[in-house]
Amino acid sequence: MATRILSRLVAVLMALVLAACAAPVASPDQMKIRQGVIEQINPTTIQSNHHMGVGAVVGGIAGLGLGSLIGAGTGRDVAMVAGTIGGVLAGQEAQRRFDTPMAGQQIFVRTDSGVLVEITQPTDPNLRVGQRVFVQGNGDAARVTPQ
Repeated sequence: MATRILSRLVAVLMALVLAACAAPVASPDQMKIRQGVIEQINPTTIQSNHHMGVGAVVGGIAGLGLGSLIGAGTGRDVAMVAGTIGGVLAGQEAQRRFDTPMAGQQIFVRTDSGVLVEITQPTDPNLRVGQRVFVQGNGDAARVTPQ
């Protein structure tokens, strides 16, 4: 019984780890390149969301492993569940503490078609107001690069 629960729990955790590592598929729209002129640049900070959830997954696996070392029978099952929950919470908190924001720029670009586009990206000291630039991609993946 305990072996079945443990194997199912490990399978679910491994599925979560693999899902967290999956990269989004690029669509043809993300490869769009537009040209324009920078109208305004504002300094800002960017919250890092890279590898969100990895701390919780690693903590849960560690808690499961430690819980499996305690007791026997039903007590072991309870210890494994409690260890997994405690590990998830501890891993999530540890990741939150070490997740620091980074310096960025909020850039307003007037494209050649007349549309005003706003892109927030990491700081690029080579960009200035009035400069001709390329706007590459769409959505969160959009970036401004010097022309």
